Amino acid sequence: MNAIRTAFLLAAMTALFMAVGFVVGGRIGMILALGFALVTNLIAFWNSDKLVLRMQQARPLGRANAPELHEIVADLSARAGIPTPALYLIETEQPNAFATGRNPDNAAIAVSRGLVETLERRELAGVIAHELAHIRNRDTLTMTVTATLAGAITMLAQFGFWFGGRDSNAPLGPFGAILAIIVAPIAAMLVQMAVSRTREYEADRDGAAISGDPLALASALQKISRMAKTFENPWARRNPGMAHMYIVNPLSGRGQDNLFATHPDVNNRIAELLKIADEIGAPPTNDEPRRARRAMHVEANGPAWRVPGTRPDPGPRGPWG
Repeated sequence: MNAIRTAFLLAAMTALFMAVGFVVGGRIGMILALGFALVTNLIAFWNSDKLVLRMQQARPLGRANAPELHEIVADLSARAGIPTPALYLIETEQPNAFATGRNPDNAAIAVSRGLVETLERRELAGVIAHELAHIRNRDTLTMTVTATLAGAITMLAQFGFWFGGRDSNAPLGPFGAILAIIVAPIAAMLVQMAVSRTREYEADRDGAAISGDPLALASALQKISRMAKTFENPWARRNPGMAHMYIVNPLSGRGQDNLFATHPDVNNRIAELLKIADEIGAPPTNDEPRRARRAMHVEANGPAWRVPGTRPDPGPRGPWG
């Protein structure tokens, strides 16, 4: 299914390349855009993970610097039945994470410093399990290819704005270049959003099954969502075409389930996780499960909901330098 989805995505992005090329430069522009699209597709398939990690300034995170995190990833990878992915660290205070790689054998998980220093172990495991679900389902190929191609289409449209529209064969002349720079990025975003939002619900459900702790993931989502509005992710801000890859929108979106949201509403995701917890009979963390679960429905405006009995403001978990 994911192979079909990725093939469809590549075809859609190629069509967008050709459309922008035609509007900017007519038939010649369309042919050049097709060649550019083929090269970009090839690069995106084989090297999009490396490009994405580089764009987010992620650096390898060794076991010596994060033994607890490596232990969590190794344990959950074994439960998921996939090879243990490489770990990378993003230097930002905003708690967030994403997975990348064309298949489970060539996968990586990038976590932010803010994520590791903010979340409890259970919550951190819930986030890692969510990302492992993306890897096991081979969503990461689609996600990384989309990020790479969306950026390339935006770049092509900008190139057309500065240099296009001068060819007499261009159907709309200079106006076509202006139209292309406006429409092409929007079209690319629509494609990436269409393949992004439903996948988050699936990864939440599969991640909850891997960790066996849907309430921990729900708690983590609420904390991350709240803090994403407080701390900025400068790397995501510079490359907004990557926003859909993160577990929660790093651009502090308003979290509404509409056409222009890269992620489902966090409260909707939490509600689904609570249903999953009821379905699997997730054990309560103490003798007040009703109050704890009811708190998960509260909008993240005040103090974050936390697993009862855990510290609210954990400090750093290791030497991250």
